[in-house]
Amino acid sequence: MKRVIQFSTGNVGRHALPMIIERPSLDLVGLHAHGTDKVGRDAAQLCGLREPTGVVATDDIDALVELGADCVVYTSQAEMRPQEAIEEICRFLRAGTNVVGTSMVWLVAPHHADAWIREPLARACADGGTSLYINGVDPGYSGDTLIYTALSLAGRATAITVSEICDYGSYDDAEFTGVSFGFGTTPDHTPIMFAPGVLASLWGGQVRSLAEMLGVRLDEVRERHESWVTPTQIECTMMGVPPGHVAAVRFAVEGIRDGRPLITMEHVNRLTPATAPDWPYPPDGRLGVHRVVVHGQPGVEINTHLGLDGVDHNDGGVISTAARAVNAIDAVCAAPPGLLSVKDLPAAHADTVMW
Repeated sequence: MKRVIQFSTGNVGRHALPMIIERPSLDLVGLHAHGTDKVGRDAAQLCGLREPTGVVATDDIDALVELGADCVVYTSQAEMRPQEAIEEICRFLRAGTNVVGTSMVWLVAPHHADAWIREPLARACADGGTSLYINGVDPGYSGDTLIYTALSLAGRATAITVSEICDYGSYDDAEFTGVSFGFGTTPDHTPIMFAPGVLASLWGGQVRSLAEMLGVRLDEVRERHESWVTPTQIECTMMGVPPGHVAAVRFAVEGIRDGRPLITMEHVNRLTPATAPDWPYPPDGRLGVHRVVVHGQPGVEINTHLGLDGVDHNDGGVISTAARAVNAIDAVCAAPPGLLSVKDLPAAHADTVMW
């Protein structure tokens, strides 16, 4: 049984918590929370379970490090505070505790991450004899596991497109996702996601990693983005958007060879189906899809839908994001020390999800 600490109880962390608590092969021994309204409360209260666990949330990182757990599930938002997050993660790694996580998404393809991110974490892994694995749905699953599956069905691939097409209207995350994507702003505003180099820093690593795996040379990795402005008032869980403001975005990171996109990772994200009617929609009337299309022989398309049996597709997305980390705990604890990607782990690391 692996002794596990959950670090954060936000959108992803509150879904990781019950996975850890209820899974027979895992033992929750610690819980970190930032908010004063959460510190001191039992883990069960913070994720909607009835039976108390006896593990209460704390903001004392030293006390959590001293637990000597096998693994930390790190889901704290890190992209807006990377230096602080790196230091938090390094403290556990240096102390001998492995880390799986869903933030610091630059590390989904760790060997293509910038040195200022990669090097301190790699040193901490070496010092503690530990491993770090970061993954999620996108970046993550759609650009590695899903695309590897699709490529295994191709005799020859001539181009690859990885897409997230999703209505974010029911996603209650205006403070981070809304701000980052520029929803609700005027079209002359440049959100942080579209600042030069940001898209490439987030998705470019997976583009380069895939090209490297395929043995193809890219001439460049480039970004593109556009916004759609609503002519009428939009109301949804994410936010209200007045006329003349952004209610949908479309962006991509492309690996270019000989002047044409060879590998494309694209997003189409909208607030309600009424927005951006000329942009692609998910199939079959669904509200979200993660799709891979491999052009070539014979040509392959695989669509992944998250959230069935009444589960909202955005809730499905964050639950699956949490699962990508929790399901990897055993494999990461057994792996050699260092920064890991999907390629470094067993092909199947979800053998503990049914009991």
